[in-house]
Amino acid sequence: MSSDDTLHDPPADDAPSGDLTGSGLIAEKSKRLLKLDQMRAAGANPYPYRFDRTSTLAELRAQHGALDAGTETETEVAIAGRVMLMRDSGKLIFATVRDRDDEVQLFVSKAVVGDEAFEALRNLDLGDWVGVHGTVMTTRKGELSVKVQHFQLLSKAVRPLPDKWHGLTDTDTRFRQRYADLIVNEEARRAFRIRHEIIASFRRTLHGRSYIEVETPVLHVEAGGAHARPFITHHNTLDMQLYLRIALELHLKRLIVGGMERVFEIGRIFRNEGISTRHNPEFTMMELYQAYADYSEMIEITEALITRAAIDATGTSVVTVHGPGGASLEVDLAQPWRQARMIDLIEDAIGVAVHPSQPVEQLRALATQHGVSCAPRWGSGKIIEELFEHTAEHTLIAPTFVTGHPVEISPLARVDRNDPFLTERFELFIGARELANGYSELNDPVEQRLRFEDEQMAKELGDDEAATAIDEDYLRALEYGLPPTGGLGIGMDRVVMLIAGVHSIKEIILFPTLRPEVF
Repeated sequence: MSSDDTLHDPPADDAPSGDLTGSGLIAEKSKRLLKLDQMRAAGANPYPYRFDRTSTLAELRAQHGALDAGTETETEVAIAGRVMLMRDSGKLIFATVRDRDDEVQLFVSKAVVGDEAFEALRNLDLGDWVGVHGTVMTTRKGELSVKVQHFQLLSKAVRPLPDKWHGLTDTDTRFRQRYADLIVNEEARRAFRIRHEIIASFRRTLHGRSYIEVETPVLHVEAGGAHARPFITHHNTLDMQLYLRIALELHLKRLIVGGMERVFEIGRIFRNEGISTRHNPEFTMMELYQAYADYSEMIEITEALITRAAIDATGTSVVTVHGPGGASLEVDLAQPWRQARMIDLIEDAIGVAVHPSQPVEQLRALATQHGVSCAPRWGSGKIIEELFEHTAEHTLIAPTFVTGHPVEISPLARVDRNDPFLTERFELFIGARELANGYSELNDPVEQRLRFEDEQMAKELGDDEAATAIDEDYLRALEYGLPPTGGLGIGMDRVVMLIAGVHSIKEIILFPTLRPEVF
């Protein structure tokens, strides 16, 4: 082979392959299965046990990406990846392989690898995994490549990849076959890289503030810590009903009682409720609790965690949210975040002052006037919450801490030190979506028992989201003494949605809950 051959760039991409649905898919799979049979008959193993690579493709690019165009080196490497493109120009084959983080071109010359190996490589299919030994080079156009000396098939793909020109566009198929989505969809891979960086950033920030990461039970005797309908299961050996946790809160606060002072957990939560672009029955929460703090410190750390995570994951504190009418708006998380009381936001929206101390009939009439239907059992606090959700929540585009929730809807929060009808609680909204919830923790065991009893009464009156029963063990823990404590819960999935700029929670959960597939 002449030295000039080594500088060639690949020909144009092949034309799109034919139909790979229905009979086309069956024919393609049959062809690939036949190749498997032929390989095995020849004594080859299409699924070897391992391959030792010297570098990932990202490491290869970091080490050699600055090579001048038309450069050949004597640097030998062993790389591996999935074949994504193949272009055949007779005595040369150009293939693109991809691993987790990058892709690199393979330069295959029949004169170098020999006729038999060249034909075997030509016989590969898109989607096959290969391991390659070769030397680093660049083409005339500067494309970083590996000049193949020999290769090994690592896994034969029997099913063809989705068409590279049209991609995998059906959303149900994308979410159901996430493995295929990740192969062909760069946006999907980007979203999950961002998710990883956000969670890693949260951990770094909290470790830097002396928080201890812990793990608490998923199976609970009582479903508490939030207003939500739980999943119910049964433990056979103990012959007892258990609940999948709907929150992390009550066990984490037990640890503050035990003297751990600063704890956090990032864990899965399960709520037997609806599915939407914002809700999945299982999702990820981060909850933290800090002794000797109140909700003001929780507000500060919420802002710090999310802003730092955006910078760590994307390199900027600027995110894009959707405002009124669906218009895209850029928001800089590094700017100070607004704080506003729930009752003040309602007054701004409807022009009438509201307060939980008002007679319930008066608030019910106001709700009806604004198209908000009320259940007969609701008190003034619950009606105020509904008014807020219907009249004001959709206006909270820039980061806003909504504070001063009524006591009725905040059974675990401490009463506001200046207003006995409100609590020292906040919810964070960005892009009209709730991302976080925090408060000064209620630590009076007598008052907590009364709040639990109110919850139990609501349950008996038909509120499916109220606590299932009074958590006597948690009350016993409080009787040992919970110091002044601030608590915070952040919905990690919604934070990822915000920073990654996606509109559906299914885009950032690897395997979202779907209806069973019919085969």
